[in-house]
Amino acid sequence: MKRIYMDNQSNTKADERVFESMKPFFIEYYGNPQSIYSFGSFSKNALETARRQVADLINADAEEIIFTSCGTESNNLAVKGIAGALKAGGRHIIISSIEHFSVLNSVKRLEKEGFEVSFIPVDGNGNVDGSELKKALRKDTILVSVQYANPEIGTIQDIKKLVSVVKENSNADKFVAFHTDAVSACGTIPVDVKDLGVDALTFSASVMYGPKGAAALYLKKGVRISPQMDGGIQENYIRSGTENIPAIVGFGKACEIAKDEIVKNGKAVQKLRDRLIAELPRRIEHIYLNGVRENRLPGNVNFSIEFVEGEALFLLLDAKGIMASSGSACASKNLKLSHILDAIGIDVAVGQGSILFALSKFNTEEEINYVLEEFPNIVKRLRDISPLYSYFLKTGSRKAAGPGTDFDDHCTTTIRRID
Repeated sequence: MKRIYMDNQSNTKADERVFESMKPFFIEYYGNPQSIYSFGSFSKNALETARRQVADLINADAEEIIFTSCGTESNNLAVKGIAGALKAGGRHIIISSIEHFSVLNSVKRLEKEGFEVSFIPVDGNGNVDGSELKKALRKDTILVSVQYANPEIGTIQDIKKLVSVVKENSNADKFVAFHTDAVSACGTIPVDVKDLGVDALTFSASVMYGPKGAAALYLKKGVRISPQMDGGIQENYIRSGTENIPAIVGFGKACEIAKDEIVKNGKAVQKLRDRLIAELPRRIEHIYLNGVRENRLPGNVNFSIEFVEGEALFLLLDAKGIMASSGSACASKNLKLSHILDAIGIDVAVGQGSILFALSKFNTEEEINYVLEEFPNIVKRLRDISPLYSYFLKTGSRKAAGPGTDFDDHCTTTIRRID
């Protein structure tokens, strides 16, 4: 049976060049980089080489990179650490309503400690409006966190514009830090922290063909942060704990490869994405694209399919060797409508049938052909046993889909909308 992996937003296959770069640091150069004997210097040199490679990917300086274990840890460090360091200037934080759980749950913890949080809404495509951000800013605002690109619906924010809104509408003598979770963006699309003007940025190896166990927080020079772990001297006292040298070396190599190949890979993956977006609606009725068509992550394809149940959809796809997801891996076992689809206003009945094909540079035209051949048959099989679909066919009555899909466009061109 074929095995087609299209869940690359939760984890990517490691590039073989990355794997080869890591191997010596398991069995040859395993000394602790903090040791004072010469054997440890191999690990220390590898650590600093990786730091430069990681920094180069986002146009940062090496000393602005703090290594962590994963994107979740970087987001926790950024949100809690910056809030803790700046709390003397206020206790108000702003985030968007479609952030990753590591940001959402970090601010919920901070609320219990006396911070106030404003959740700014997004439009039907998942875009953050600068005017909403401006309205949310207060004299006691100390931190804004807006995700660079959403892993579930693929929408890429205009972070540079949002940073300017914060900087132009804050008191000149008051520092408001801007953090962005760029896990889905870095390694996939070009990211330049100096051009964006952000103060902190999260990114991770595991979704850019690197290993699990290595990620980073970019922290602009001069931005204060409180460590979230008590321990030793590693990462300039900001993130203590023995460094995962093999994973960090792999992360550095993954960043080096991404910098060299990001344009080529982006074009190739986008071509596959556009085929699925164009051809699935031609083969399946009542299917609606979530998120924007333009300014979208190159490998993101997210549809809501009416009259099917999500869990059954994934099980039948898996039986055909096709691995996809419903959205964030951190919520994949939660059968409720995701907070992302809820935020963009998807009708619950339609959103339950949502599917995310997250493509990578390893996917091929042959695999896209296979999905286009098998997926419509699976949808038909589920609709054939769906009482909701049967009712729709008999009565013409249905529940209306909400905003955030191309439902309305679809209705005006191919089907008659019946409320």
